Amino acid sequence: MFSKYIEKLLLLNLKVPKCNVHSMSQICDTNCKEALGKRMKVQGWVWAVRKMKNNIFVDISDGSTSKGLQVVIPKSNKLDTLSYGSSIMAEGELTLAPNGSIELHANDITVIGTCDVMDGYPFAPRKQYSEEYIRQYLHLRPRTRTFSSLLRLRDLTSASIGNYFRNREFINVHTPVLTSNDCEGAGELFSVKPCSAEILQTMKKEGVSEEEYYFNSKAFLTVSGQLHLEAVARALTRVYTFGPTFRAENSKSRLHLSEFYMVEAEVAFIDSIDDIMDEVELLIKSVTKDVVEKGAPDMHSFGCHEPQWLNKKFTRMTYDDAFKILENNVQTLEKPATYGTAFSKKEELFLVEQNNSIPIFVTNWPKEIKPFYMKACKDDDSKVAAMDLLVPEVGELVGGSMREDDYKKLKSKLPLRTNLSWYLELRKYGNVPTGGFGMGFERFLQSILGISNIKDTLPFPRWPHNCNL
Repeated sequence: MFSKYIEKLLLLNLKVPKCNVHSMSQICDTNCKEALGKRMKVQGWVWAVRKMKNNIFVDISDGSTSKGLQVVIPKSNKLDTLSYGSSIMAEGELTLAPNGSIELHANDITVIGTCDVMDGYPFAPRKQYSEEYIRQYLHLRPRTRTFSSLLRLRDLTSASIGNYFRNREFINVHTPVLTSNDCEGAGELFSVKPCSAEILQTMKKEGVSEEEYYFNSKAFLTVSGQLHLEAVARALTRVYTFGPTFRAENSKSRLHLSEFYMVEAEVAFIDSIDDIMDEVELLIKSVTKDVVEKGAPDMHSFGCHEPQWLNKKFTRMTYDDAFKILENNVQTLEKPATYGTAFSKKEELFLVEQNNSIPIFVTNWPKEIKPFYMKACKDDDSKVAAMDLLVPEVGELVGGSMREDDYKKLKSKLPLRTNLSWYLELRKYGNVPTGGFGMGFERFLQSILGISNIKDTLPFPRWPHNCNL
């Protein structure tokens, strides 16, 4: 059908334009010297306008790269609506500027969309704004140079994660966003039900709560895809998921969001937490190196550099050893650490700082403070074979463990209120030991890019009292 459509176009003798639109990336990020002297068409948004005696110099960007292109326009071209922030299309000859950079001498300019800076536009040329101020304008924030760099780096990092897992023979699994279980058992869930009163009325059942009308059980936005990955790992061996997760925490801290992305992986036929730590360290170093190499222009624009730990071996220590370090530095921490509890954010960051800012795997955690699915250590039943990876800037970045694979032990630990008979059943049929981990994607970006507030790592952050757009 498509070939017939092309045939029809040819019969009609329709002419394809000789000058196609070129992206800034095509022009600025590649060697375009062979294109010098040729006509090109570009389009984008105006970063700056400088009016000289005979020409108007306009810097434009289309978002495909951190670099902009200078467009030279004869002053005889009357463009009263051309201003900072406006969108334009320009066609002309690609030439070299006196400083050796590529520029476009345009004789055909069209202002596509005007931008009246004096009529409420929140950003002005050559002016610096705080992240808090920019965050008030989420719909316009991508227009700023720094945040557009962040979005390109986020895209690059996301693609690199997918490539890493593919090269390591992991299979991507789309775990559900709607779920009937609370994986972590913390109860920080968003419940889901239809908004339509009419639908609720037609599905009403006697003796059943309104939250159960639709699915015959309560439904929630997922906090983790781990339990579903465990099911699939028992068929595909090495699996991962990369998608949105939700936590109904009443926190506005610089490290918490109500909606964020998680990278989670599960591996079958392994029996050591060391194997999980090896995989995590390789993932983080491989992806970070890839981003540093491929995203150098945007990292420079973003004002960040290669993490100093990139070529260092991550430290591994037990919970007890980490606690001793905290106990011996109570004067610095001001508040003594409490054994048998999770470390505070201040304590996590202190441990990393004391380790010359090299990431630390903390292993063998007290089982009382970890979820039901974690497997006990072979030599100490009071501890679980779990690990947390602590990194600069954010503290805990990755959490992982060996999963309890003994049917009887798991059954005794399963909370009575949960609907997890299927999860227990996995241990009955062709069972194998598995282990896995989860990494907060936005916290990873915070760590490698030095971003203080997690709300500045994604385009439309959600946190308590804020679900704008």
